[in-house]
Amino acid sequence: MLKNYFRKLNPAMIAVIWSLAWPTMIEQAMQTAVQYIDTAMVGSLGTSATAAVGSTSTVNWLISSTISAMSIGFLAYIAKARGAGEDEKAKRTVGQAVLAVIIMGSFFTALSLSLSSFVPVWMQVDESIREIAAQYFFIVYIPMLPRTASIIFGTVLRASGDTKTPMKIGVIMNLTNIVLNFLLIYETRTVSVFGFEFTMPGAGMGVIGAGIASSIAFTVGGIMITAVLWKHPFLSPKGQKIAPDAEILRPCLKVAFPNMLQRFGTSLGFVAFASMINSLGEVSTAAHTIANTVESAFYIPGFGMQTAAATLNGNAYGAKDKQRMHDLANMFIPIELCLMVISGASLFALAPMLMDIFSDSAEVITLGSTVLRMVAVSEPFYGFSIIIEGLMQGVGKTKEPFLYNITGMWCIRILGTFVCTQILGLNLVSAWGCMIAHNLFIFVMFLRCFIKGKWNPLLHEK
Repeated sequence: MLKNYFRKLNPAMIAVIWSLAWPTMIEQAMQTAVQYIDTAMVGSLGTSATAAVGSTSTVNWLISSTISAMSIGFLAYIAKARGAGEDEKAKRTVGQAVLAVIIMGSFFTALSLSLSSFVPVWMQVDESIREIAAQYFFIVYIPMLPRTASIIFGTVLRASGDTKTPMKIGVIMNLTNIVLNFLLIYETRTVSVFGFEFTMPGAGMGVIGAGIASSIAFTVGGIMITAVLWKHPFLSPKGQKIAPDAEILRPCLKVAFPNMLQRFGTSLGFVAFASMINSLGEVSTAAHTIANTVESAFYIPGFGMQTAAATLNGNAYGAKDKQRMHDLANMFIPIELCLMVISGASLFALAPMLMDIFSDSAEVITLGSTVLRMVAVSEPFYGFSIIIEGLMQGVGKTKEPFLYNITGMWCIRILGTFVCTQILGLNLVSAWGCMIAHNLFIFVMFLRCFIKGKWNPLLHEK
């Protein structure tokens, strides 16, 4: 079957897919690189510092993914409108995106800052690091408005086929974070580069310095992408209606709401998952935090292709081109499978070396390497799910992914982890085993969805 897929590969279509996918991959690679550097820098301060920063990271996913879900509604609508040649509707959608940024950014700023002191308690963070974890969380969430702009405006640009601009801004934002990390985390020190020694100034602020660096970088990124969108020759919100526009918002929310529930539900599951892991102690928390950071780099090919799949499938759906949608699926699936097989094999081989970069603790390295090698085997299966979900997002089919992800998260991962860690007293390995079982369940459900043609609404139209 796979051989038949490869025979259908169209070089011209591959070029189009790649032109959309590679900037997103570079952008995500830069974000992951910064996560690697942040984790390594904070990790050099000790296991407690790593745990303090990582213990609330799942709450970040909860908030960011809820905002991202709204952006999927705009993506599906803009991609379909562009494919159908309805440029005026696409432009009006940008005004509604600005409204969404103002409302959601303001709401999550107030919510996250007011709850910052409670989050480490809810996450069962060790009492010795709760105060520093709460301070870090508060600082990182001060610029929630520009962070919301980065997420939603970046998706708006990608929906129109512009994936390079968000990539460039992401690179600048992440370089800003890296430079500020060097200056704020460590004390003033002597640094040797290629035999030359010089004094590197430093504020010596540790975990707090890492939070300030991230906060400034988020602000820079949000301001830049807002300025680019404002000056955009096609998508500029200048002159567009900022007040609620029911004709635009209704279909966007119809797509976004199930995706929002999915992301909120799964991210809340990540919070519960991390909370149970935090209860296992600092070593498990540090190993889990580092392994999550390492693993994220190996999903870059998958999620880069997902963005291209959503945009191109949405364009084809807007044009009512059933054959092009069929051809796109036949192109994306084999490419994705190859990328994720290579990614999984690399993660399996490099796991100990990558863990060693972020921790000096032999116990943390061994535990993290074990769970990384476990999850590496499931990478191709997860990659297939990512692509089918992307194809469905592009045409506004978000209800089925919502049901699949929520069921897998709460009935398999969370329930399984609770039984394994809280009742049976098992360790981090059992928790990651439940996570892999969740990923395999999602694969089976999306495979069934693909075989039945639920990803392509035109197949069921007469």
